[in-house]
Amino acid sequence: QVHMVESGGGLVQPGESLRLSCAASGSIVRVNAMGWYRQAPGKQRELVSKITRLGTTNYADSVKGRFIISRDNAENTVRLQMNSLKPEDTAVYYCNLQTDVFQYWGQGTQVTVSS
Repeated sequence: QVHMVESGGGLVQPGESLRLSCAASGSIVRVNAMGWYRQAPGKQRELVSKITRLGTTNYADSVKGRFIISRDNAENTVRLQMNSLKPEDTAVYYCNLQTDVFQYWGQGTQVTVSS
């Protein structure tokens, strides 16, 4: 069983920054990728960013140049540095872990960007 703990969400004003963190523990054989998805009210869950075991990253077009993902393979942690936040970034952010067979989700953390 895999347990994932997220932290770092909150309420900020437009232009400010937040950093999300996610730590995975438990019966993890090999992690292929970790990343972050988000879901805004009334919308589908979408990929924000992910990073592979080898360090390859990809980002949604809407966050390129503003968000930076990083990962500690030894600790099975992933972080998302979010800069220049916009109101449209408001959503519940979910941590995701992918192995060869399964994928796991965190419980979600709320990010609200509002003046």
